[in-house]
Amino acid sequence: MAQSNIKVAVQKFGNFLSSMVMPNIGAFIAWGLITALFIPTGFFPNESLAKLVDPMVKYLLPLLIGYTGGKLVHDQRGGVVGAIATMGVIVGSDIPMFLGAMIMGPLGGYIIKKFDQFIEGKVKTGFEMLINNFSAGILGGILAILAFLGVSPAVDGFTGALVVGVDWMVAHGLLPLTSILIEPAKILFLNNAINHGILSPIGAEQIRTNGQSILLLLETNPGPGLGILLAYCFFGKGTAKQSAPGAAIIHFIGGIHEIYFPYVLMRPLLIIAAILGGMSGVFTFVLLGGGLQAVASPGSILAILAATPGNAGSYVANISGVLVAAVVSFIVGSLILKTGKQTEDLDEAARKMQEMKGKKSSVAGSFTKPQGDVPASVQKIVFACDAGMGSSAMGASLLRKKVKQADLNISVTNTAISNIPSDAQIVITQEELTPRAQNKVPDAYHISVDNFLSSPEYDKLIDQLKNDHTTSKAEEEKNVSAENYTDSNDGLLKEENVFLNQHFSSKEEAIRFAGSVLVKGGYVEENYVEAMIERDNMTSTYMGNDVAIPHGTEEAKKNVLRSGFTVIQVPEGVDFDGEKVRLIFGIAGKDGTHLEILSGIAITCSDMNNIEKMVHAKSAKELMAIIQSN
Repeated sequence: MAQSNIKVAVQKFGNFLSSMVMPNIGAFIAWGLITALFIPTGFFPNESLAKLVDPMVKYLLPLLIGYTGGKLVHDQRGGVVGAIATMGVIVGSDIPMFLGAMIMGPLGGYIIKKFDQFIEGKVKTGFEMLINNFSAGILGGILAILAFLGVSPAVDGFTGALVVGVDWMVAHGLLPLTSILIEPAKILFLNNAINHGILSPIGAEQIRTNGQSILLLLETNPGPGLGILLAYCFFGKGTAKQSAPGAAIIHFIGGIHEIYFPYVLMRPLLIIAAILGGMSGVFTFVLLGGGLQAVASPGSILAILAATPGNAGSYVANISGVLVAAVVSFIVGSLILKTGKQTEDLDEAARKMQEMKGKKSSVAGSFTKPQGDVPASVQKIVFACDAGMGSSAMGASLLRKKVKQADLNISVTNTAISNIPSDAQIVITQEELTPRAQNKVPDAYHISVDNFLSSPEYDKLIDQLKNDHTTSKAEEEKNVSAENYTDSNDGLLKEENVFLNQHFSSKEEAIRFAGSVLVKGGYVEENYVEAMIERDNMTSTYMGNDVAIPHGTEEAKKNVLRSGFTVIQVPEGVDFDGEKVRLIFGIAGKDGTHLEILSGIAITCSDMNNIEKMVHAKSAKELMAIIQSN
């Protein structure tokens, strides 16, 4: 458990570092293109336009990183104070202060956030703007001075030591050994943290002094992953072999490296192929003098070629390094696939990949199995989620309403994935859970949705069912409906469990707050709170329409004492894996007694007008009335 917590903490820290850089990659590319085109050794040397290079790398890029870091912590005000503080490290040094910006940006956001929390409710009416503006200016100014006097020299010395260390590794031929750390770290989703949090800042300094940097090729080289995918094309089996060619194109041309991670997770020994391929590629880069003069993001061969210095030697070096890495990883990967017993389950590997990533993968859908048309004469549709308690119940409520409006006699129920009945004809799940559902009932027609509250898949399915449906009245009467639970629901939504104007720095903080309310209300045991965190890490509890419904795992049902709800209003929003959530419904469900109110919440939240009304409600009674009116 401790090791798992350490891994999660490292991943969160790495994601935070990369989150400061990733939104600003366009600016890095712009700087790289101007550098490549107009410096004295560029494609079109131009002394006037080359004047843009130094100010962009010295001022623009660090300020963008500092602003983004502050905004991640405390929205707009955090971004402003973070940028002011970052100016102190910029002026205090002669090198690009990317690392300094990564320190001062979040620090500025944190300081102003704590100040705002301290004065909340204490400022007299009419003085809000005065206090807000002067507090940001004074705190930002103090932080800028401290950064100039203390942080800048420290970061300057640290960066200098790293550059010296890299130069020493290059001089002694040890740089290829970095692949021993980089390639496994990529599989653990620390790639962005390594590339944008460590390598890019040092690489930018090398570009400024030497015109290019080999460090920008260490993580972005698509060769190792390409070789592994090609090995699967020739020596893989089943779905893995069939999907490998498409994955290779996405990886090599599109630059989405995480698409090859499940293939490695299926056969962990393939990490050796990735490491040896990476080492061979780096050795080739060092031997031939390879390097980039701008950040290559994503790690596509096209991005690498675009960032390569404009001379034949550099192109030869960079292309050769990519090809050598691909050939070596292909040879080693082929030997591993040919000599070992293959028990490949690509869907399961993709699921594990998403669990390791801790959030939805943009390429997970590439691994789902193809299927045919919607079955004829549908009688049973099942919504499934991990626990069968929250998201599936809401989705089933919405689809049940649409089925009724379309005069279709079809049973629409919800359940946990482990309890999906064998006679289910259509199974609807979140995208991340579809592979598990397919393994449970492979003969069913599976539909993946990423928004349970307003998915276009609902209307599409209804249109298809209208064209071919013959179900008996008896089946309609079996339909599980929210009305079955009307006798057990009195008082589930209580005014004391509605919280307005809340602020959270992370989704985990928000989920823990919701869980603590359920514990204090006597609805669940304390262990349920950790199960709520675990459930959201498995698949996000974001439902769409700015709504999240954190709840426990299937195993945690035993920790539920009685059904209960909490409603939390977060006007400024809290990030749930890249999605802004403004309404949180914490759920504890026991024996189905929560389904009626959950159905009402689902129908209410399917309309964005209702969402806006609840977000701006001024009292708990007003918010509850909106829910109860639907």
